Amino acid sequence: MAILIFFIAHWYLSLFTQTFFYHRYASHAAFTMSRSWEKFFYIFSYIMQGSSYMSPRAYAIMHRMHHAYTDTERDPHSPRFSKNVIAMMMRTNKIYMGIYNGSLEVEEKFKKNVPDWPAFDKWALTWKSSIFWSMGYVAYYVVFATAWWMYLLIPIHILMGPVHGTVVNWFAHKYGYTNFKVNNTSKNLLPVDILMLGESYHNNHHKFPSSVNFGGVRWHELDPVYPIIRFMNVLGIIRLKDMALKRVEVEF
Repeated sequence: MAILIFFIAHWYLSLFTQTFFYHRYASHAAFTMSRSWEKFFYIFSYIMQGSSYMSPRAYAIMHRMHHAYTDTERDPHSPRFSKNVIAMMMRTNKIYMGIYNGSLEVEEKFKKNVPDWPAFDKWALTWKSSIFWSMGYVAYYVVFATAWWMYLLIPIHILMGPVHGTVVNWFAHKYGYTNFKVNNTSKNLLPVDILMLGESYHNNHHKFPSSVNFGGVRWHELDPVYPIIRFMNVLGIIRLKDMALKRVEVEF
């Protein structure tokens, strides 16, 4: 039971930081927050993502490129240009690292108003940090695992962020249904998306990338993160933009 609770907690808390902070805030600027809250979510994301922590700045730039170049050779992660999931993950990581270390030339339009905390990222993205978190996962399993097969979950913990990204960027471009005709292969992977906290409504998102609500097109498309965001807006933690509450087609 301890292993199951730990795995589920890590899956959803890591995924929440990805969809709330990296995706809807950093990439699409659906809402604003103070510099203090931004730093809080940097730290929160680091703790929740652990060994798979990503630079919010590099992630945001790469995701904007994904929308601008979807399913073309310039797309950082398109199944059309990778022979399998592993190849796509490796290609995505190469582009991400190129953005992070500055070796990849990026158009200025993708860099506009992205969060940036270089000092924190420099420390959080070290090998020492990744090894520390990885050893922590292993230690937890050594203490609480009751069967050998449970140890097979450890690689998912270590690569939690890339695993989440792969579920959407590979499978939601190959399988599922569509609500809208768009100029790419994006699909809604799950009709009721509890597993990916609304991220699998990929066809909806590509049609209306500025909308903070990824679901809501059909009655069963419930985005679990959307009401949390609305509540955080009421509390004053964030401030939602008017455009984010509408379904508007935008270009990157």
